[in-house]
Amino acid sequence: MERYRTPRPDGPHRRTRRLRTAVLAVTAAGGLLLTACSAGGGSDSGSKASDGSYHNGFPAPAPAAPTAGDQSGQDRFASPSASPDQLSTFALDVDTASYEYARRTLAEGGRPDPATIRPEEFVNSFRQDYERPDGNGFTVTVDGARTDRKDWSLVRVGLATRPAAASGERPPAALTFVIDISGSMAEPGRLDLAQKSLDTMTDRLRDDDSVALVTFSEQAETVLPMTRLGGHRGEIHDAIDSLEPTYSTNLGAGVETGYATAVEGRRAHATNRVVLISDALANDGDTDPESILDRISTARREYGITLFGVGVGSDYGDALMERLADKGDGHTVYVSREADARKVFCDQLPQNIDLTARDAKAQVAFDPATVADFRLVGYDDRQVADDDFRDDRVDGGEVGPGHTVTALYAVRTRPGAEGHLATATVRWLDPGTRAPHERSGEVETGGLRGSVWEASPRFQVTAVAAYFADALRLGDDRWSTLPGDPGLGELKERADELAKRTEDGDVRRLADAIGEAGRGQD
Repeated sequence: MERYRTPRPDGPHRRTRRLRTAVLAVTAAGGLLLTACSAGGGSDSGSKASDGSYHNGFPAPAPAAPTAGDQSGQDRFASPSASPDQLSTFALDVDTASYEYARRTLAEGGRPDPATIRPEEFVNSFRQDYERPDGNGFTVTVDGARTDRKDWSLVRVGLATRPAAASGERPPAALTFVIDISGSMAEPGRLDLAQKSLDTMTDRLRDDDSVALVTFSEQAETVLPMTRLGGHRGEIHDAIDSLEPTYSTNLGAGVETGYATAVEGRRAHATNRVVLISDALANDGDTDPESILDRISTARREYGITLFGVGVGSDYGDALMERLADKGDGHTVYVSREADARKVFCDQLPQNIDLTARDAKAQVAFDPATVADFRLVGYDDRQVADDDFRDDRVDGGEVGPGHTVTALYAVRTRPGAEGHLATATVRWLDPGTRAPHERSGEVETGGLRGSVWEASPRFQVTAVAAYFADALRLGDDRWSTLPGDPGLGELKERADELAKRTEDGDVRRLADAIGEAGRGQD
């Protein structure tokens, strides 16, 4: 079986994270802010049989690779150097920054650099309809639909965590905000937007939460050491309101001082996090990404302090900030409107302080009897070696409550094949005990809907988002067109209809962005 493959890790315990050519503005607090045929909820599969296998439908980590089968029907969608195995393994990711920044760029009449387009962040920007678990961990939903390209389908793997708990039920938070006050942050919608959001957030956090403020321009300064909210809100407001943009961007100094402040003020039995708010346009001091990454990695490894980034600004340091968030076991979001910032800081962040899963990875095993080729859409820098799926020393993704994670696959089935298509398994560590758990779901060929546009509305939104990202990546020769690509004109019509059916403002904005991209091609 041939399949499209992205580069694999270059060592047994390393995941490839490629430096992208564009620049990200602020890394964001994703984990902080944190069905045709489906095994919604799946089944626990952490028990190990005497033969070393796990009861998840396939041996651990998967069945032996099949012998060479039908190689007919190859097209430009499949890589000529594909490997003959049936596994796809990746670390979970709930970032959304790539989509939000692309949407802003289009709204301002520009065209996003194809290298900044991460399709999984488009797909994960929209609400899903997956069943949710009662406790920590995930439910697993697998469904799919056929495209109009012969034998090609889209298969969706959906993972969902429990809803966010009420504020009083979560652990206390110790949050260190590292705020860029360089000259570029004077642009409307950057520092002013962060200040408004932080002021409102200060009033919504609990009395037993703590915050610290670190600023950086040419140098870094701890404006406010770790301070409990109870009895000190006025002092915190004064510190926020005193921030003013100054000179250049010494991001390295900001990260170093921010983590030093977080380490000094860390609290036992609390969620200790650094929240980086910046346009990530480092131009002063230590601008070497590797040394900055080393500082973050050490704090995460020794003290369990995770990083979340909030990107702002029309110029956005995509490559650097995404790497920082990955190294800090964090997530990225991008905000350009006051409504977006309020949602991130004031609604999501206070509710999603805690984690429901650490080092979460997913592995999808495609049945060689029914599947000839497959490709994971996106997650290019989140790939994990197949053999490392159950190696809990290998880093995965951190996911909080109220999140969904969607992975979309393009799958070519063998002509006339029927039966089992794929089994998806998610593995994670309990955030408190570090005990490993697994959950699985599967789909049959008979569960594939006859057309993508006959599937559930939320499946169709997922497909539209993926096709849109695919269209924006045209010009990057590393990628080929997804099967069933309807073109931007029809895609706009589909999105308009879905916006009406779902009555979802996010889908409405997706339709508008597709329209703006289409006008750019006129």
